[in-house]
Amino acid sequence: MTVSEKSPQLWTNARLFTGADSGITAGEILIRDGQIAAVGTGLDAPPEAAHIDCGGRLVTPALIDCHTHLVYGGNRAREFQMRLEGASYAEIAAAGGGIVSTMRATREASVHALVEQALPRLDSLLSEGVGTVEIKSGYGLSVESEIRMLRAARKLATLRPVRIRTTWLAAHALPPEFKDDRAGYIERVVLAGMEVAHAEGLVDAVDGFCEHLAFTPAEIDRVFAKAHDLGLPVKLHAEQLSWQGGAALTARHGGLSADHLEYMTEDDARAMAAAGTVAVLLPGAFYMLRETKVPPVQALREAGCDIAVSTDANPGTSPMTSLLLAMNMAAVLFGLTVDECLKGTTANAAKALGLGAETGRIAPGLAADLAIWNAESPAELVNPMGFNPLHARYFKGQKV
Repeated sequence: MTVSEKSPQLWTNARLFTGADSGITAGEILIRDGQIAAVGTGLDAPPEAAHIDCGGRLVTPALIDCHTHLVYGGNRAREFQMRLEGASYAEIAAAGGGIVSTMRATREASVHALVEQALPRLDSLLSEGVGTVEIKSGYGLSVESEIRMLRAARKLATLRPVRIRTTWLAAHALPPEFKDDRAGYIERVVLAGMEVAHAEGLVDAVDGFCEHLAFTPAEIDRVFAKAHDLGLPVKLHAEQLSWQGGAALTARHGGLSADHLEYMTEDDARAMAAAGTVAVLLPGAFYMLRETKVPPVQALREAGCDIAVSTDANPGTSPMTSLLLAMNMAAVLFGLTVDECLKGTTANAAKALGLGAETGRIAPGLAADLAIWNAESPAELVNPMGFNPLHARYFKGQKV
């Protein structure tokens, strides 16, 4: 039966992973006006409610991919071949590849072209039960092209039933025309462009790449200060290839998340936990770059720092559009538990986007963004590789 977004629904015979607690419980969900009205057993539903028998299947919050670079032009398959032949990330960047390679293709693409290229990637995520996706700019590296990327990201949300959060990432790399004027790029593109994008309503958060081949903590501090002036939350690519102090900097600014974190320290973990900054782990990039330095997961646990997991979907270092595979990689490569993987793609991922009061858990008052799986336990989502057990996805109470 077709159920409209406004129709009351009573979901029964479900095995619930709520995102609030570990493990699963048998229960029911009452949905009204696209929101979860109640969760429990023996729920009272209005006479007109549609009854949905989940058949004993696992029901989770719709998954959340909280760190992606989904909008870009071109591809970097040639660089993948170069890495197989022994070239490092830094060597590829020095040869004009990496982010700069994608910059050229992105600058040549219209908003329409960027949308058309991104749609198949977005559809791949949605087919695995994803209901919310974060999309960064960061490949145009000029005000005009960064703005086009964010316009494309906003357009995607009108073409598919999905919640899109956008992030201003002009501080991703230094374009060739500014190679001798770092301060000029920060001032005239990163900061000035942020103002333009914010005025157009295109930005939900601000990010940067703090690394020896990107931007220094002092430069990122300027970016974050401007974001605060505009009332925008911040996050950061931090401690991926070396320790630069970016995680602690993000914590000092009360950032939503610090992401990658292979080289973070125990002190960083404690600072992030105290600030409520989520640690977003990106096993796809770790895998593609053949890294060996594993993020200190145990230090994050001991500090009480929330952990999220994401695809880092991008053309070069993590060309992955499967959040289920990202969970498997996080378990196998980083040692996360099944519960950590699933909470890391639901409740904690929502927190990493500032959406904890809107989605990411099965709880009253939150959006009815839900996934029904042909599975009985969360381990059946994390264990398989290349298998998608999704039975149905609901966005704001509507089956899609």
